[in-house]
Amino acid sequence: MAQIKPIILLDRDGVINQDSDQYVKSVEEWLPLPGSIKSIAALSKAGFKVFVVTNQSGIARGYYDEATLQTMHDKMISLVKEEGGHISGIQYCPHGPDDNCTCRKPKSGMIEAIEAQLGLSFQEHPAIMVGDSLRDLQAGEARGCAPVLVLTGKGRETQYKKIDFPFTVYTDLSAFCIATLFKYS
Repeated sequence: MAQIKPIILLDRDGVINQDSDQYVKSVEEWLPLPGSIKSIAALSKAGFKVFVVTNQSGIARGYYDEATLQTMHDKMISLVKEEGGHISGIQYCPHGPDDNCTCRKPKSGMIEAIEAQLGLSFQEHPAIMVGDSLRDLQAGEARGCAPVLVLTGKGRETQYKKIDFPFTVYTDLSAFCIATLFKYS
């Protein structure tokens, strides 16, 4: 019997593209990390559904608008498509840290929206949340996703934080991709 492939949820900044303490504010500043685009395409071509789950408080802070965010996402989607892959969906939170929304990670509203879109619960269907920050891992863990930390972006800082649940660590999205493709082949 074939193994059920988990849904793959990816944080964006620091996992797929370069992060910046000054925020990624334009399509020109949106630069993919080495191997990330090919990794998303490879997972997609192998039958995994890949979603992006990203806090974008730069919108609330006035650094860029939703149209600019869309151009960044269009670039990401286009690059993955050029490699023969597909992103199943993108959820983003435009709110600031003090807005008390339900979607900003570490809250799990964006993940719950993906569950609703797919008509399933990650408490029952396997899913993996890949991120570079504690809040990424917490959001995934809250919904039953297997938390995975990559050491790109803020990942090296995050690995030394006190985290009270088990998680797996990979050097980058490419290493996660290779291990996942091997495990589910």
